[in-house]
Amino acid sequence: MTITLNGEAKELPGSEMPLPELLEHLGLGGKPVVIELDREALPPGDHAKRQVTDGSVIEIVMIAAGG
Repeated sequence: MTITLNGEAKELPGSEMPLPELLEHLGLGGKPVVIELDREALPPGDHAKRQVTDGSVIEIVMIAAGG
């Protein structure tokens, strides 16, 4: 499947993937992130309920503390 991730086309295996699996695939599993899936902001509690499918548009922003 092909998705758009942060503005760039990305090929992924399969025809759909649970959002937490995508985060693991990207090396972001367990890290604090903000996700927008198909123009809908997702609260962290909804991540496990959502699937990424062919044509999905995803924006992921990592939350980082610093000074």
